[in-house]
Amino acid sequence: MPDFQLRQASSMDLDALVLLENRCFTEDRLSRRSFRRFLEMPRDRLIVAEAGEDLVGYCLVLMSAATRLARIYSIAVSPSVRGQGVGEKLVQEAEEEAVKAGRIIMRLEVREDNRGAINLYKRLGYRQFGTYRDYYEDHGDALRFERRILFYEPSREFQAVPYYPQTTDFSCGPAALIMAMAALDEQQLLTTLEELRIWREATTIFMLAGHGGCGPHGLALSAWNRGFEASAWISMEGALFKDTVRNEDKKRVLELVHEGFLHDIGQTGIQLHHDPLTLEAMEEALHEGRVPVILISTWQLNRSRVPHWVTVCAIDDQFVYLHDPEIDVDAGETVADKQYLPVDKRVFSQMSRYGRNQPLQAAVIVGPKRPG
Repeated sequence: MPDFQLRQASSMDLDALVLLENRCFTEDRLSRRSFRRFLEMPRDRLIVAEAGEDLVGYCLVLMSAATRLARIYSIAVSPSVRGQGVGEKLVQEAEEEAVKAGRIIMRLEVREDNRGAINLYKRLGYRQFGTYRDYYEDHGDALRFERRILFYEPSREFQAVPYYPQTTDFSCGPAALIMAMAALDEQQLLTTLEELRIWREATTIFMLAGHGGCGPHGLALSAWNRGFEASAWISMEGALFKDTVRNEDKKRVLELVHEGFLHDIGQTGIQLHHDPLTLEAMEEALHEGRVPVILISTWQLNRSRVPHWVTVCAIDDQFVYLHDPEIDVDAGETVADKQYLPVDKRVFSQMSRYGRNQPLQAAVIVGPKRPG
């Protein structure tokens, strides 16, 4: 491996950057003017690799002003040092800079025939999530890759929350509740059977198409029936999710199920609040050793407006950290992608509202086991 140093580029590197660009690429080259502009852009990062007095590589990282995304816009390594780890170190340094800037995801594009670069990115944990057709000057396609780069380190400030993935496409609520209960009781079952038991207890019967989903009333009852303290925060009264079905008979069934939930809650000590749960109250609950389970809209995650339950594990100055029980294996996701998932507080405020006209906000806070 060559003896090289990484540092931020300066205007003194302009000539060397243009020379390296022309040496590495025959098309889609960055111009001298472009390099100068990026050097003058304080939000972005231009990292160079230097071996002695020679500039042997660079990595240009763009920092989105509107999102928590970073993007490797261009990377070049001198032919004289290729295969010696310079590109890998540049990518890792780019990720560190992006994390310092509060970015969650790093994205990049690579030519579909650049096997060496593709193998490097896969080895570093990047996964393909899309394709740009006719992206390059020669009409070549670009593969889109991304990797989560910001990870939360569990601390003593908040209760550690075990991760449990949902095993069906309709049981996010039970999976999220299981994680909350497991954080408070190490004897809590983390099994598919327990997941389905909770779904049978908490389902609203109908929701959208296919199997019914779980509502906050039913999830709160499931937690209470397993010996936990529980409270539910719901921004509206009446049967929930009625606007997801059109058939009047189904609407009536939803109303009957809701009446049954209210009757059963009346026989318990569950606190039922018809107010949205604020971020401040959520953080207070976490500090008290209780764990919130929150209904979100998945639009901010995957551009699909579907109600989805997640477990809130921690909150800091910038982010709300979630355990998302849904893992899209076909898309290359792993457990690591869905544990302590950082969500910008502003984005979370949008996510935690389901529906358009009168958005529903719903949460269940699970407390410790009740005495006896």
